[in-house]
Amino acid sequence: MAIKTAVILAAGLGSRLKDRTKTKPKGFVEIDNKAIVERSIEKLINAGITTIIIGTGYLSEHYDRLKDKYPQIITCRSSKYAETGSMFTLYNLRELVKEDFLLLESDLLYDRKGLKELIDDARPDIILASGKTGSNDEVYIEADNNHNLVNMSKKADDLAQIIGELVGISKISMPTFGKMLAYAETQFEHGGNQFHYENDFVGISVGTKIYVKKIENYSWCEIDDEDHLNRALTLVYPRIIEAESLDE
Repeated sequence: MAIKTAVILAAGLGSRLKDRTKTKPKGFVEIDNKAIVERSIEKLINAGITTIIIGTGYLSEHYDRLKDKYPQIITCRSSKYAETGSMFTLYNLRELVKEDFLLLESDLLYDRKGLKELIDDARPDIILASGKTGSNDEVYIEADNNHNLVNMSKKADDLAQIIGELVGISKISMPTFGKMLAYAETQFEHGGNQFHYENDFVGISVGTKIYVKKIENYSWCEIDDEDHLNRALTLVYPRIIEAESLDE
């Protein structure tokens, strides 16, 4: 079945960007005069996505206003955004998600190729990975010999082997989403409100095959602080422009 829905997690405070996020969420940090989340929205629409569900929290009105420009957008605000992790934001959207979907983070700058790779792949559940980025904020992925997820960690020494780095774009089937929600509920019951979707992926991976699809020289970055922004402006964005121009 063709993927027509995307979910963007956008509830966070973006506090590491300091003054840049005092009046707007970090998804509205601009690269070349356009908010990074709007760049992502346009790429999703161009990839055939017709419904974009955004889980909001901090300064949610900025995302609400995007609905005037992009009728594909549905927003849902979490009132507990300041005290919960990304999995709670995703859990809060459970009644809105009706079909298999792409899951993205709001602070990503990325080559559109990643979307196509996940949409075109017949596997129902996929995590996109890249080769080494040198970003100094990597989430490393361990996979088995069949490239199915085993573990993830920011500490390389925690993993038996590293297949790549987490990009922050995934494809999730509804059966797997159901397992993620059930697993998250067990964490919330034990006070795990700061639980993140990456932890949830690992938690269900023992009984669920989640394929890790690696694009070795993939151009992407997340923008969490000033160093990330500078790297995006000077290195990653020019690479994305070049890669996408060659892909036309």
